[in-house]
Amino acid sequence: MTSSISRQLIFWLAVPLMLMALCGALVHYFNSVAPGVISSDRRLKEAANALMAHIVVKDGRAVIDARAEGKPALPATDTIKYALRDGQGRLLAGDSELPVVAMSSDNSQLFAMLQLDHRSLRSLTTRFDTPAGVVFISVVDARPTTVPAARFGFMSTLLWDFVQLDLTLVLVWVGIQQGLRPVKKLRNEIADRSPLDLRPIVESSVPREIAPVVVTLNRLFAMLRTSVQSQQQFIANTAHQLRTPITGMQAQLDVLIAEPAAQPIRSRLLTLQESTRQLSHSANQLLSLARADPAANLTAKNQPVDLKAIVGEVAAKFFDRALRANIDLGVEAQSATVHADPSLLDDLVSNLVDNALKYTPAGGSITASTGVRNGKAFLAVEDTGPGIPESERQRVRQRFYRLPNSPGHGSGLGLAIVDEIAKLYGASAAIAAGADARGTRIEVRFP
Repeated sequence: MTSSISRQLIFWLAVPLMLMALCGALVHYFNSVAPGVISSDRRLKEAANALMAHIVVKDGRAVIDARAEGKPALPATDTIKYALRDGQGRLLAGDSELPVVAMSSDNSQLFAMLQLDHRSLRSLTTRFDTPAGVVFISVVDARPTTVPAARFGFMSTLLWDFVQLDLTLVLVWVGIQQGLRPVKKLRNEIADRSPLDLRPIVESSVPREIAPVVVTLNRLFAMLRTSVQSQQQFIANTAHQLRTPITGMQAQLDVLIAEPAAQPIRSRLLTLQESTRQLSHSANQLLSLARADPAANLTAKNQPVDLKAIVGEVAAKFFDRALRANIDLGVEAQSATVHADPSLLDDLVSNLVDNALKYTPAGGSITASTGVRNGKAFLAVEDTGPGIPESERQRVRQRFYRLPNSPGHGSGLGLAIVDEIAKLYGASAAIAAGADARGTRIEVRFP
């Protein structure tokens, strides 16, 4: 599964920004709470110290003496509540509503939160020794705390920070999409090209960040053009080297068969002549198959071609052969223009007609037709031969595959060539039964 640059950027921005927003809200919260807590703790210590200064022992019992006599003033009861208890937790003085605070023997002072009148109040419990034994004094700051306000401020700050984060991510996403537009434009430009278009991409039309990619693509296109030109030259040379000696061999065999001295071996010469024709046909088909390869047609000079003219020329080329085989070869052509290489279209129609002539028995008929249907050009060849079973219609497109018990000595390349050339131009080759479910109709529909 391919990854998205925009999604990765959003992810790497969103996670740090979320952590920063959370940390900022926490800092705001502690900055709001800490001063109030520190001030409250100081007041609690001052109140506890003042109360301890007023503790006296009377009749073996610790009590609080309210008389000043140079001692610090007792805290105001409307802001500070206190409770003096002995080691067993019995109230000696102060407010009985204050709960007992349990503390270990290791601590002499303990800050804690107490629930009083449905409020959370901060308290300080101090343990100290007196002649009457260990006593505990708990003081509570009864003034309104800043914690609820701080919590509200924390939540509101956090909410606003996340709203800002969402808006920031939306703006970043829009910015990323706008920034990636040149990349998408380059992608669409390459995707819209046909396999035959190897023009270099204009480097000045792309941002500097992706210019190295364009330079690399242009270098690749140049290498492909060079490779294709070499391949085309090889195909042309191979065609010349194969066709010339085979044609000369056929001409020599024709002359030799006509010689009176060759009559005793005439049957053998005829067999050799037929084998030579098959060799010539197979060589031409292999070359046609090579020329139909998309890699060999990247620099092909395509041009507007009238299918009617192509079909007429091919029919004229095969007319004598059809006449010798007692087959009615006809043409029903209407003008239909496609953009292609005329020689490849000639190969396509030639292979269709050649196949039809091989499989149509004497007395049969072959019809080559062209036209436009639903705005799309088509060409078709229909025969009255044995037909192609529906189960075999995909397999016959494979190279070197022939139907079982097929007549003749074909190479099984005819329909493979037709299929390759059709795919080269985005066309589709459909195989169906002919009229009245007889024979075969192969139709090539162009886009």
